[in-house]
Amino acid sequence: MQNLNRATMEYLMQNLSAGMSLVEVRNLCERFMLENGADSFWYYDVGAFVFSGEETTLSISGKDYTTADRRICENDLLTVDLSPQVQRIWGDYARTIVIEAGKVVVHPEDIRHPEWKRGLRMEDHLHHVLTEAATEAMTFEELYFFMNEEITKQGFVNLDYLGNLGHSIVQDKQDRIYIEKGNGTKLSDVKMFTFEPHICLPGSLYGFKQEDIYYFEKGKLKRL
Repeated sequence: MQNLNRATMEYLMQNLSAGMSLVEVRNLCERFMLENGADSFWYYDVGAFVFSGEETTLSISGKDYTTADRRICENDLLTVDLSPQVQRIWGDYARTIVIEAGKVVVHPEDIRHPEWKRGLRMEDHLHHVLTEAATEAMTFEELYFFMNEEITKQGFVNLDYLGNLGHSIVQDKQDRIYIEKGNGTKLSDVKMFTFEPHICLPGSLYGFKQEDIYYFEKGKLKRL
């Protein structure tokens, strides 16, 4: 499912352009996933959560989500969060996409908007810090405090409406446990977990998100 997510995001970036509605973006993603291996969507039957512009700072539960009646601008920021499944095996993947002069900027170093470039670089940085710092003995709570401290140190804000940074991968969404305060479960006690910092600069209109699934192999944290 993660390979499907990567393929879906690549397909989307090849077909995105200014003027498309967010509903079109969602439908494009969901249709591609269903045609290429997914049998359904595990997160409240929504396969692609799509936000643009100032709405990229919104953090809401999937049960409250509706796709906004908006169109992509010539210069815009888009966050897409995918949740396909097949036979209750999940994929969970999110990226922030930059559109400048009506087209997707494929390479982050080519982004002209300084804040957007900084936001995407920070997401890469946080995921790198995670892979270097996380250990099998670390608890979800310890990771929560460690990564939130790093977010603050780098001058950003955690936008998640519950304050968490990810969750375990299970077969029933009600069984998820979170990277949050008070969770004493060790990271190695779950098979896999997501890391999905949703961040912005203080007071900014623009939010950034990058989500991947991680697991331990021979004591080393790996990205699925």
